[in-house]
Amino acid sequence: MVSPRPPGGENGQASVELVALLPLVAVFVVLLWQAVVAGQAVWLAGSAARAAARATAVGTDASAAARRVLPSHLERGLVVRPAASGEGVRVAIAIPVVFGSGRLTTVSARARLQDQAR
Repeated sequence: MVSPRPPGGENGQASVELVALLPLVAVFVVLLWQAVVAGQAVWLAGSAARAAARATAVGTDASAAARRVLPSHLERGLVVRPAASGEGVRVAIAIPVVFGSGRLTTVSARARLQDQAR
């Protein structure tokens, strides 16, 4: 004989707990993706700075060289300038937010090569 279930049992408790945790999981995933985008921007800022320094060393357009290295979502915040010390170039890239059209912050990198145009 099967004993009857007591009233107020735990049927559906796991479903309720899962539904309660879904927003936290979603926030965690968004923050993790934002960290990946920021890491990509930091990595590519160095690559863009090296490309711009190479272009400057051979006498071509540094901004165009840096832009070729970057994916389209990072090109919008690109700024290429001569380094403050006068040697090399400094590249700044705006880190876009995952949701929306704003920017989180800006990262920069500097690179220099000897002039090869001589």
